[in-house]
Amino acid sequence: MTIAFQVPDMTCGHCVRAITQAVAEAAPGAHVTVDLESHRVTVSGADQADKVEAAIRAAGYAPARA
Repeated sequence: MTIAFQVPDMTCGHCVRAITQAVAEAAPGAHVTVDLESHRVTVSGADQADKVEAAIRAAGYAPARA
C-alpha cells in the first residue's frame, strides 16, 4: 500500500529526519520518500495508514492525507 500525506509544517532537513524516523518506527520495512519543497511524504509498504499518520503527529507534525 502507498500512502501520501501533505505536511505543511515540514520545513527543513530536521523535519525530514524526524518524520522519516517516526515512520520507520511505526512501519518497519516501509519506504519513505519526502519532497520538502511540496511538503509531501509518501510511504510505500506500510499496511496501516492510521498508524503512520499517528506516528507523524507524535513527531510533532500535522499530516493530512493527500
